[in-house]
Amino acid sequence: MNKYKFKIKGLDCANCANELERALQKIDIIYNVSISFMTQKLIFECCEDVKIEAIERIRKIIKKTEPSVSIEEV
Repeated sequence: MNKYKFKIKGLDCANCANELERALQKIDIIYNVSISFMTQKLIFECCEDVKIEAIERIRKIIKKTEPSVSIEEV
């Protein structure tokens, strides 16, 4: 299991961050999801072999939940 960190852009409020974090926690192939509104970071863990699928699923949920938000790996 590897830890991945992403910079979040366009997140407007802490409540939005909490809502998005709850939505991402429902993805069954990622673990220990956390979003920090203060640092604008998304951190999660997943197996290396499902990383691409995990990122695609995360982006899909972000687009549905918070359309103005984007992520990029750091």
